[in-house]
Amino acid sequence: MIEVLEPPRPSGLVREARCFLEFPRLLLRAVDLLLQPRGRGQPVLVLPGYGAGDGSTAILKSYLRLLGYRVSGWHLGRNYGRVPDVLPRVLKRLLSMNRQTRQRVTVIGWSLGGFIARELARERPDVVRHVFTLGTPVVGGPKYTVLAAAFRRRGVDLDVMEAEIAARNKIPLKTPVTAIYSRADAVVSWQACIDPHGVDIEYVEVRTTHVGYGFSPEVYKVIARRLADDRAEPRLPASERMALRLARRRRQRD
Repeated sequence: MIEVLEPPRPSGLVREARCFLEFPRLLLRAVDLLLQPRGRGQPVLVLPGYGAGDGSTAILKSYLRLLGYRVSGWHLGRNYGRVPDVLPRVLKRLLSMNRQTRQRVTVIGWSLGGFIARELARERPDVVRHVFTLGTPVVGGPKYTVLAAAFRRRGVDLDVMEAEIAARNKIPLKTPVTAIYSRADAVVSWQACIDPHGVDIEYVEVRTTHVGYGFSPEVYKVIARRLADDRAEPRLPASERMALRLARRRRQRD
């Protein structure tokens, strides 16, 4: 049973400095990571966390491209947490990727980005193939993060927000979710990463900081292997693939 939820203490943020250890670990594991199963151009959309932009996920996106996936960031600048405003714009990008590739899209979201990824899957389960969340507070939103006090000072009613998120979570996700979390996370309480209403959710515990999710070789390996399990997406007939390529060329000329 999950104990009473509490936000991480600000004093624990010093542990986030360990994220710098992830870079040398990533280099040491480079050969192993490059030997992971290859993709075949399947679309992957990667969403940044609160206060971050596409630059924060650049290394992860590059790695997935090396494995053969068609990867895109969200191209919306920094993620300032205005979910009702950005969700329609991210959904538009998701649908564009789906139309261009004729395949369902895997969505990877870091922290708040994972919350948005889940909402995309809730809205369009026919378009989202798989969701990966990296240290995402699916319970309570910011209430169980180190930023809780800052939100309260800004006048945000975190109890109301928690209730709204709980009501939303009662609408079951029809898309498989891989939820990656770490007990060493000093930004998001790891217990808040556990969805009590989840059905088709796989929980994977890793050893990294919150900032380290985007550079952790352990996280990369989990994602690569789960993506490989999803490779059974039916391919289009050759005639349809050719028509799709011709349509893309026409759009580029126009």
